[in-house]
Amino acid sequence: MLRKAEIDRIEATLEEMFPDAFCELIHRNPFELVVAVALSAQATDVLVNQVTPGLFAAYPDPASLAAAPVEEIEDKIKRLGLYRNKAKNIKALAAQLLAQHDGEVPAERAELEALPGVGRKTANVVLSVAFDVPAFAVDTHVERVSKRLGICRWKDNVTQVEATLMRRFKRERWSKLHHQFIFFGRYHCKAQRPNCEACPLLDMCREGKKRTKGLATP
Repeated sequence: MLRKAEIDRIEATLEEMFPDAFCELIHRNPFELVVAVALSAQATDVLVNQVTPGLFAAYPDPASLAAAPVEEIEDKIKRLGLYRNKAKNIKALAAQLLAQHDGEVPAERAELEALPGVGRKTANVVLSVAFDVPAFAVDTHVERVSKRLGICRWKDNVTQVEATLMRRFKRERWSKLHHQFIFFGRYHCKAQRPNCEACPLLDMCREGKKRTKGLATP
């Protein structure tokens, strides 16, 4: 387990590298955010941002989305993976918002997770970004970075990763660190070609040290 000094170093490094990290899913309100995050499963934010302008232009609120034929929704988002299932989910999500929440996105975790297509990660993002509730959403970037740096164990599942991150970092830092971990994983510590040689945390990274072994110039 990392010492507190090492955790503090990770936090300080991420703050130095990505002081302005933010949610890159384009949205104007909690409804657009929850739909965008639901659509982002197994899809890049870049691709989701290419799809959602047309989707929200056609269906700017829960009422219009709930009333839309699912085939029309599919056509708007067919560039995304799993688009048929996602179309069904966001249509049902909109209908549930109307039926149970007066068309408003709830700010309670249990109510968010009860929405079709919304799991814990999506709920965490919405709580954090839309409602300023401290949360540490774990996506593929957060999981990869936390395991490479030894904050979490390789065998940990996403629930265990989230619990560890919340325990090791201060609550008031969760939301920003979530975005900083994502930026670090998306733009620096990439899945296939991480920039290990230029990484300020290389000496802490188990995988990075293996990748760079023998690459140093004599």
